[in-house]
Amino acid sequence: MADIGPEVVGGVDTHKDTHVAAVIDAVGRLLATAVFATTRQGYIDLVAWMRTFGHLTRIGVEGTGSYGAGLARHLAKNNIETIEVNRPNRQMRRNRGKSDTVDAEAAARAALNGQASAAPKTRDGLVESIRVLRIAFRSARDTRAVLGVQIRDLIVCAPDDLRGVLEPLSTAQRVELAARYRPGPIANPTEATRAALRCLARRYQSLTVEVEQLRTSLDTLTLEANPALRIAKGVGADVASILLIAVGDNPQRLRSEAAFAALCGVSPIEASSGKTVRHRLNQGGNRQANHALWRIALVRLSSDPATKAYAKRRRAEGKSTKEIIRCLKRYIAREIYRLLLNPTPVETSNTTDLRPARTAAHISLETVANALNTWPARISELERGIRPNPELEHNYRAWLKTQIAA
Repeated sequence: MADIGPEVVGGVDTHKDTHVAAVIDAVGRLLATAVFATTRQGYIDLVAWMRTFGHLTRIGVEGTGSYGAGLARHLAKNNIETIEVNRPNRQMRRNRGKSDTVDAEAAARAALNGQASAAPKTRDGLVESIRVLRIAFRSARDTRAVLGVQIRDLIVCAPDDLRGVLEPLSTAQRVELAARYRPGPIANPTEATRAALRCLARRYQSLTVEVEQLRTSLDTLTLEANPALRIAKGVGADVASILLIAVGDNPQRLRSEAAFAALCGVSPIEASSGKTVRHRLNQGGNRQANHALWRIALVRLSSDPATKAYAKRRRAEGKSTKEIIRCLKRYIAREIYRLLLNPTPVETSNTTDLRPARTAAHISLETVANALNTWPARISELERGIRPNPELEHNYRAWLKTQIAA
Protein backbone atom coordinates (compact mmCIF):
# COMPACT_ATOMS: atom_id res chain seq x y z
CA MET A 1 0.00 0.00 0.00
CA ALA A 2 1.39 3.39 -0.98
CA ASP A 3 2.14 5.90 1.76
CA ILE A 4 -0.30 8.81 2.04
CA GLY A 5 -0.38 11.95 4.16
CA PRO A 6 2.47 14.16 5.40
CA GLU A 7 6.09 13.09 5.29
CA VAL A 8 7.39 11.32 8.39
CA VAL A 9 10.75 9.90 9.45
CA GLY A 10 11.32 6.85 11.60
CA GLY A 11 13.99 5.96 14.13
CA VAL A 12 14.79 2.60 15.72
CA ASP A 13 16.83 1.73 18.80
CA THR A 14 17.76 -1.92 18.31
CA HIS A 15 18.10 -4.67 20.92
CA LYS A 16 18.39 -8.44 20.91
CA ASP A 17 14.73 -9.31 21.56
CA THR A 18 12.87 -6.07 20.82
CA HIS A 19 13.25 -2.91 18.76
CA VAL A 20 11.97 0.44 20.03
CA ALA A 21 10.63 2.63 17.20
CA ALA A 22 9.77 6.33 17.06
CA VAL A 23 8.13 8.48 14.39
CA ILE A 24 8.59 12.23 13.93
CA ASP A 25 7.11 14.63 11.39
CA ALA A 26 8.94 16.86 8.92
CA VAL A 27 9.58 19.56 11.54
CA GLY A 28 10.87 17.15 14.19
CA ARG A 29 7.79 16.75 16.42
CA LEU A 30 7.53 13.36 18.08
CA LEU A 31 4.35 11.58 16.95
CA ALA A 32 4.55 8.21 18.72
CA THR A 33 6.78 5.40 19.98
CA ALA A 34 6.22 1.64 20.10
CA VAL A 35 8.02 -1.66 20.75
CA PHE A 36 8.26 -4.52 18.23
CA ALA A 37 9.69 -8.03 18.32
CA THR A 38 12.91 -8.85 16.44
CA THR A 39 11.19 -11.29 14.10
CA ARG A 40 10.17 -11.16 10.48
CA GLN A 41 6.60 -10.39 11.47
CA GLY A 42 7.87 -7.78 13.91
CA TYR A 43 9.72 -5.99 11.09
CA ILE A 44 6.57 -6.04 8.95
CA ASP A 45 4.48 -4.63 11.81
CA LEU A 46 7.07 -1.92 12.52
CA VAL A 47 7.02 -0.59 8.96
CA ALA A 48 3.22 -0.82 8.73
CA TRP A 49 2.86 1.08 12.00
CA MET A 50 5.17 3.89 10.83
CA ARG A 51 3.25 4.23 7.59
CA THR A 52 0.00 4.88 9.44
CA PHE A 53 1.35 8.35 10.29
CA GLY A 54 2.02 9.41 6.72
CA HIS A 55 4.52 9.04 3.87
CA LEU A 56 7.58 7.28 5.33
CA THR A 57 10.65 8.85 3.68
CA ARG A 58 13.49 7.19 5.61
CA ILE A 59 14.35 5.32 8.78
CA GLY A 60 17.37 5.88 11.00
CA VAL A 61 18.56 2.62 12.59
CA GLU A 62 21.12 2.16 15.35
CA GLY A 63 23.34 -0.91 15.18
CA THR A 64 22.82 -2.00 11.57
CA GLY A 65 25.90 -4.19 11.94
CA SER A 66 24.68 -6.05 15.03
CA TYR A 67 21.18 -6.21 16.52
CA GLY A 68 19.76 -4.14 13.67
CA ALA A 69 21.18 -6.28 10.84
CA GLY A 70 17.94 -8.21 10.30
CA LEU A 71 15.82 -5.07 10.25
CA ALA A 72 18.24 -3.36 7.84
CA ARG A 73 17.98 -6.31 5.43
CA HIS A 74 14.18 -6.21 5.64
CA LEU A 75 14.10 -2.46 4.91
CA ALA A 76 16.48 -2.82 1.97
CA LYS A 77 14.36 -5.63 0.53
CA ASN A 78 11.33 -3.33 0.68
CA ASN A 79 13.20 -0.38 -0.89
CA ILE A 80 12.95 1.80 2.22
CA GLU A 81 15.81 4.26 2.59
CA THR A 82 17.81 3.26 5.65
CA ILE A 83 20.29 5.50 7.44
CA GLU A 84 22.98 4.10 9.72
CA VAL A 85 22.89 6.04 12.98
CA ASN A 86 25.61 6.12 15.63
CA ARG A 87 24.63 6.19 19.28
CA PRO A 88 23.97 9.72 20.69
CA ASN A 89 27.04 11.54 21.98
CA ARG A 90 27.72 11.69 25.69
CA GLN A 91 26.87 15.37 26.03
CA MET A 92 23.38 14.80 24.63
CA ARG A 93 22.88 11.82 26.93
CA ARG A 94 23.88 13.87 29.95
CA ASN A 95 21.43 16.60 29.00
CA ARG A 96 18.47 14.43 28.01
CA GLY A 97 19.03 11.21 29.91
CA LYS A 98 19.09 7.68 28.54
CA SER A 99 16.17 5.44 27.60
CA ASP A 100 15.19 3.33 24.62
CA THR A 101 12.51 5.77 23.48
CA VAL A 102 14.90 8.71 23.77
CA ASP A 103 17.46 6.84 21.65
CA ALA A 104 14.84 5.91 19.04
CA GLU A 105 13.73 9.54 18.83
CA ALA A 106 17.35 10.68 18.54
CA ALA A 107 17.89 8.21 15.67
CA ALA A 108 14.87 9.64 13.83
CA ARG A 109 16.10 13.22 14.34
CA ALA A 110 19.60 12.32 13.12
CA ALA A 111 18.09 10.86 9.93
CA LEU A 112 15.86 13.92 9.48
CA ASN A 113 18.44 16.70 9.96
CA GLY A 114 21.25 15.00 8.06
CA GLN A 115 23.47 14.46 11.08
CA ALA A 116 23.47 10.80 10.04
CA SER A 117 23.67 10.13 6.32
CA ALA A 118 25.63 6.90 5.85
CA ALA A 119 24.01 3.94 4.13
CA PRO A 120 24.41 0.62 5.98
CA LYS A 121 26.23 -2.35 4.51
CA THR A 122 23.93 -4.64 2.55
CA ARG A 123 25.54 -7.88 3.84
CA ASP A 124 24.15 -9.95 0.98
CA GLY A 125 27.12 -10.85 -1.20
CA LEU A 126 30.62 -12.29 -1.37
CA VAL A 127 32.01 -9.83 1.16
CA GLU A 128 29.61 -11.07 3.84
CA SER A 129 30.84 -14.59 3.15
CA ILE A 130 34.40 -13.35 3.52
CA ARG A 131 33.53 -11.62 6.80
CA VAL A 132 32.07 -14.67 8.51
CA LEU A 133 34.85 -16.97 7.26
CA ARG A 134 37.48 -14.53 8.48
CA ILE A 135 35.96 -14.67 11.97
CA ALA A 136 36.50 -18.43 11.99
CA PHE A 137 39.97 -18.04 10.46
CA ARG A 138 41.15 -15.55 13.08
CA SER A 139 39.74 -17.67 15.88
CA ALA A 140 41.57 -20.78 14.67
CA ARG A 141 44.81 -18.89 13.98
CA ASP A 142 44.87 -17.14 17.36
CA THR A 143 43.96 -20.31 19.25
CA ARG A 144 46.77 -22.17 17.48
CA ALA A 145 49.22 -19.45 18.53
CA VAL A 146 48.08 -19.81 22.14
CA LEU A 147 48.61 -23.58 21.93
CA GLY A 148 52.15 -23.03 20.66
CA VAL A 149 52.89 -20.85 23.69
CA GLN A 150 51.37 -23.43 26.06
CA ILE A 151 53.50 -26.20 24.53
CA ARG A 152 56.60 -24.04 24.94
CA ASP A 153 55.78 -23.27 28.58
CA LEU A 154 55.14 -26.93 29.40
CA ILE A 155 58.55 -27.81 27.96
CA VAL A 156 60.27 -25.14 30.07
CA CYS A 157 58.97 -26.79 33.26
CA ALA A 158 59.14 -30.38 31.99
CA PRO A 159 61.41 -33.06 33.49
CA ASP A 160 64.97 -32.96 32.16
CA ASP A 161 64.64 -35.98 29.85
CA LEU A 162 61.70 -34.39 28.01
CA ARG A 163 63.08 -30.89 28.10
CA GLY A 164 66.45 -31.95 26.70
CA VAL A 165 64.77 -33.52 23.64
CA LEU A 166 62.07 -30.92 22.91
CA GLU A 167 63.63 -27.57 23.82
CA PRO A 168 66.07 -27.32 20.85
CA LEU A 169 63.29 -28.04 18.34
CA SER A 170 61.06 -25.57 16.48
CA THR A 171 57.35 -25.39 17.24
CA ALA A 172 56.46 -27.50 14.19
CA GLN A 173 59.00 -30.16 15.15
CA ARG A 174 57.79 -30.20 18.75
CA VAL A 175 54.21 -30.65 17.62
CA GLU A 176 55.10 -33.46 15.23
CA LEU A 177 57.06 -35.33 17.90
CA ALA A 178 54.66 -34.74 20.80
CA ALA A 179 51.63 -35.82 18.75
CA ARG A 180 53.17 -39.32 18.50
CA TYR A 181 53.68 -39.77 22.23
CA ARG A 182 52.17 -42.81 23.94
CA PRO A 183 52.22 -41.84 27.62
CA GLY A 184 52.17 -44.36 30.43
CA PRO A 185 50.41 -44.02 33.81
CA ILE A 186 49.62 -40.35 34.35
CA ALA A 187 50.39 -40.55 38.08
CA ASN A 188 54.01 -40.12 36.99
CA PRO A 189 54.75 -36.38 36.32
CA THR A 190 56.84 -37.21 33.25
CA GLU A 191 54.08 -39.31 31.72
CA ALA A 192 51.45 -36.70 32.65
CA THR A 193 53.53 -34.09 30.86
CA ARG A 194 53.74 -36.36 27.82
CA ALA A 195 49.95 -36.76 27.88
CA ALA A 196 49.42 -33.01 28.12
CA LEU A 197 51.87 -32.32 25.29
CA ARG A 198 50.24 -34.95 23.08
CA CYS A 199 46.79 -33.42 23.69
CA LEU A 200 47.99 -29.90 22.87
CA ALA A 201 50.00 -31.06 19.86
CA ARG A 202 47.11 -32.94 18.28
CA ARG A 203 44.84 -29.98 18.84
CA TYR A 204 47.51 -27.78 17.22
CA GLN A 205 47.62 -30.08 14.19
CA SER A 206 43.84 -30.06 13.86
CA LEU A 207 43.77 -26.27 13.95
CA THR A 208 46.57 -26.11 11.38
CA VAL A 209 44.44 -28.07 8.93
CA GLU A 210 41.47 -25.81 9.70
CA VAL A 211 43.55 -22.65 9.23
CA GLU A 212 44.82 -23.80 5.84
CA GLN A 213 41.32 -24.70 4.66
CA LEU A 214 39.94 -21.32 5.72
CA ARG A 215 42.92 -19.50 4.21
CA THR A 216 42.29 -21.24 0.89
CA SER A 217 38.60 -20.27 1.03
CA LEU A 218 39.46 -16.63 1.74
CA ASP A 219 42.01 -16.68 -1.07
CA THR A 220 39.39 -17.93 -3.53
CA LEU A 221 36.64 -15.55 -2.40
CA THR A 222 38.78 -12.40 -2.34
CA LEU A 223 40.08 -13.21 -5.81
CA GLU A 224 36.50 -13.64 -7.04
CA ALA A 225 35.25 -10.51 -5.27
CA ASN A 226 37.91 -8.13 -6.61
CA PRO A 227 40.77 -9.53 -8.76
CA ALA A 228 42.20 -6.03 -9.35
CA LEU A 229 42.62 -5.48 -5.61
CA ARG A 230 44.38 -8.83 -5.21
CA ILE A 231 47.07 -8.05 -7.79
CA ALA A 232 47.92 -4.67 -6.23
CA LYS A 233 51.41 -4.52 -4.75
CA GLY A 234 51.46 -5.68 -1.15
CA VAL A 235 47.89 -7.01 -1.14
CA GLY A 236 47.37 -10.66 -0.30
CA ALA A 237 44.30 -12.62 0.70
CA ASP A 238 44.39 -11.46 4.33
CA VAL A 239 44.84 -7.75 3.56
CA ALA A 240 42.25 -7.91 0.77
CA SER A 241 39.69 -9.54 3.05
CA ILE A 242 40.17 -6.81 5.69
CA LEU A 243 39.70 -4.00 3.16
CA LEU A 244 36.70 -5.64 1.49
CA ILE A 245 35.02 -6.19 4.86
CA ALA A 246 35.63 -2.54 5.80
CA VAL A 247 33.62 -1.26 2.82
CA GLY A 248 31.07 -4.08 2.58
CA ASP A 249 29.19 -5.49 -0.37
CA ASN A 250 28.12 -1.99 -1.44
CA PRO A 251 31.30 0.15 -1.63
CA GLN A 252 29.38 2.82 -3.52
CA ARG A 253 27.96 3.91 -0.15
CA LEU A 254 31.30 5.71 0.32
CA ARG A 255 30.78 9.07 -1.36
CA SER A 256 34.42 9.96 -1.94
CA GLU A 257 38.01 8.85 -1.59
CA ALA A 258 38.30 11.16 1.43
CA ALA A 259 35.43 9.28 3.08
CA PHE A 260 37.29 6.00 2.60
CA ALA A 261 40.45 7.54 4.07
CA ALA A 262 38.44 8.67 7.10
CA LEU A 263 36.93 5.18 7.40
CA CYS A 264 40.45 3.72 7.53
CA GLY A 265 41.68 6.35 9.99
CA VAL A 266 44.34 7.79 7.67
CA SER A 267 42.84 11.24 7.10
CA PRO A 268 44.64 14.01 9.05
CA ILE A 269 42.34 15.87 11.45
CA GLU A 270 42.37 19.65 11.84
CA ALA A 271 43.82 20.74 15.19
CA SER A 272 44.29 24.46 14.54
CA SER A 273 43.64 27.23 17.01
CA GLY A 274 44.43 30.94 16.78
CA LYS A 275 47.80 31.42 15.11
CA THR A 276 48.55 27.69 15.25
CA VAL A 277 47.68 25.80 12.07
CA ARG A 278 48.31 22.07 12.23
CA HIS A 279 46.82 18.61 11.79
CA ARG A 280 46.89 15.70 14.18
CA LEU A 281 46.92 11.94 13.70
CA ASN A 282 43.51 10.33 13.22
CA GLN A 283 43.11 7.64 15.89
CA GLY A 284 39.56 6.73 14.88
CA GLY A 285 38.12 4.78 11.98
CA ASN A 286 38.38 1.07 11.29
CA ARG A 287 41.63 0.02 12.94
CA GLN A 288 41.77 -3.29 11.08
CA ALA A 289 41.64 -1.39 7.76
CA ASN A 290 44.28 1.00 9.07
CA HIS A 291 46.47 -1.99 9.92
CA ALA A 292 45.95 -3.41 6.42
CA LEU A 293 47.17 -0.15 4.83
CA TRP A 294 50.17 -0.20 7.18
CA ARG A 295 51.06 -3.71 6.01
CA ILE A 296 50.85 -2.64 2.37
CA ALA A 297 53.11 0.33 3.11
CA LEU A 298 55.74 -1.86 4.79
CA VAL A 299 55.75 -4.36 1.93
CA ARG A 300 56.21 -1.59 -0.63
CA LEU A 301 58.93 0.09 1.40
CA SER A 302 60.89 -3.16 1.34
CA SER A 303 60.32 -4.26 -2.26
CA ASP A 304 58.86 -1.49 -4.48
CA PRO A 305 61.46 0.79 -6.17
CA ALA A 306 59.04 3.71 -6.54
CA THR A 307 58.10 3.60 -2.87
CA LYS A 308 61.76 3.35 -1.84
CA ALA A 309 62.56 6.43 -3.94
CA TYR A 310 59.66 8.33 -2.34
CA ALA A 311 60.83 7.41 1.16
CA LYS A 312 64.39 8.50 0.35
CA ARG A 313 63.16 11.88 -0.91
CA ARG A 314 60.98 12.48 2.14
CA ARG A 315 63.80 11.54 4.52
CA ALA A 316 65.95 14.15 2.80
CA GLU A 317 63.21 16.64 3.65
CA GLY A 318 63.53 15.74 7.32
CA LYS A 319 60.56 13.36 7.65
CA SER A 320 60.77 10.48 10.12
CA THR A 321 59.92 6.89 9.19
CA LYS A 322 56.60 7.11 11.06
CA GLU A 323 55.66 10.29 9.18
CA ILE A 324 56.59 8.71 5.84
CA ILE A 325 54.43 5.67 6.59
CA ARG A 326 51.50 7.93 7.51
CA CYS A 327 51.84 9.74 4.17
CA LEU A 328 52.12 6.44 2.33
CA LYS A 329 48.97 5.08 3.97
CA ARG A 330 47.06 8.14 2.74
CA TYR A 331 48.29 7.64 -0.83
CA ILE A 332 47.57 3.90 -0.67
CA ALA A 333 44.04 4.62 0.56
CA ARG A 334 43.43 6.67 -2.61
CA GLU A 335 44.64 3.80 -4.79
CA ILE A 336 42.63 1.16 -2.90
CA TYR A 337 39.46 3.28 -3.07
CA ARG A 338 39.69 3.39 -6.86
CA LEU A 339 40.22 -0.36 -7.04
CA LEU A 340 37.23 -1.00 -4.77
CA LEU A 341 34.82 1.21 -6.72
CA ASN A 342 36.18 0.89 -10.26
CA PRO A 343 38.35 -2.22 -10.48
CA THR A 344 40.43 -2.30 -13.64
CA PRO A 345 40.22 -5.40 -15.85
CA VAL A 346 42.80 -8.03 -14.97
CA GLU A 347 44.86 -9.52 -17.77
CA THR A 348 45.53 -13.15 -17.01
CA SER A 349 48.84 -14.75 -17.91
CA ASN A 350 49.08 -17.93 -19.96
CA THR A 351 50.30 -20.07 -17.08
CA THR A 352 47.34 -22.43 -16.80
CA ASP A 353 49.53 -25.39 -17.78
CA LEU A 354 51.77 -25.09 -14.71
CA ARG A 355 49.39 -26.45 -12.07
CA PRO A 356 48.38 -29.61 -14.04
CA ALA A 357 52.06 -30.33 -14.71
CA ARG A 358 52.96 -29.89 -11.06
CA THR A 359 50.11 -32.04 -9.73
CA ALA A 360 50.82 -34.76 -12.31
CA ALA A 361 54.38 -34.89 -10.95
CA HIS A 362 53.00 -35.09 -7.38
CA ILE A 363 54.83 -31.94 -6.30
CA SER A 364 53.33 -29.72 -3.59
CA LEU A 365 53.17 -25.93 -3.57
CA GLU A 366 55.48 -25.85 -0.54
CA THR A 367 58.14 -27.87 -2.40
CA VAL A 368 58.08 -25.47 -5.35
CA ALA A 369 58.14 -22.42 -3.08
CA ASN A 370 61.11 -23.71 -1.10
CA ALA A 371 63.02 -24.53 -4.28
CA LEU A 372 62.40 -21.07 -5.77
CA ASN A 373 62.84 -19.21 -2.46
CA THR A 374 59.37 -17.64 -2.44
CA TRP A 375 55.99 -18.06 -0.77
CA PRO A 376 53.48 -20.79 -1.72
CA ALA A 377 50.89 -18.05 -2.28
CA ARG A 378 53.08 -16.49 -5.00
CA ILE A 379 53.31 -19.83 -6.79
CA SER A 380 49.54 -20.31 -6.53
CA GLU A 381 48.87 -16.83 -7.93
CA LEU A 382 51.29 -17.42 -10.78
CA GLU A 383 49.62 -20.73 -11.67
CA ARG A 384 46.22 -19.05 -11.77
CA GLY A 385 47.52 -16.14 -13.80
CA ILE A 386 46.42 -13.43 -11.39
CA ARG A 387 49.86 -11.97 -10.62
CA PRO A 388 52.21 -12.25 -13.65
CA ASN A 389 55.91 -12.55 -12.87
CA PRO A 390 57.98 -13.41 -15.97
CA GLU A 391 61.19 -14.07 -14.02
CA LEU A 392 59.47 -16.36 -11.52
CA GLU A 393 57.59 -18.12 -14.33
CA HIS A 394 60.86 -18.76 -16.22
CA ASN A 395 62.53 -20.17 -13.10
CA TYR A 396 59.47 -22.24 -12.27
CA ARG A 397 59.28 -23.80 -15.73
CA ALA A 398 63.00 -24.57 -15.76
CA TRP A 399 62.90 -26.16 -12.30
CA LEU A 400 59.73 -28.12 -13.07
CA LYS A 401 61.29 -29.46 -16.27
CA THR A 402 64.27 -30.83 -14.33
CA GLN A 403 61.97 -32.46 -11.74
CA ILE A 404 59.85 -34.17 -14.39
CA ALA A 405 62.94 -35.35 -16.26
CA ALA A 406 64.36 -36.81 -13.06
